[in-house]
Amino acid sequence: MQLSARNKINARVTSITLGEATANVEMDAAGTRLVASITVEAARELGLAEGSDVVAVIKASDVIIGVPD
Repeated sequence: MQLSARNKINARVTSITLGEATANVEMDAAGTRLVASITVEAARELGLAEGSDVVAVIKASDVIIGVPD
């Protein structure tokens, strides 16, 4: 599969928390913690489990920056 997104990060799933409709998937990307919220259906279709090797694809239209007061 080829994607237009340029922010592709190799990671490993460290935990999955299933809700009624949303799954929070925690990943480790070379020591950096990432969390993705996806549908439970998508998590099941992808066969995600702890230890799964995945690619986190990040596509954001906005970046917000804050500074201390």
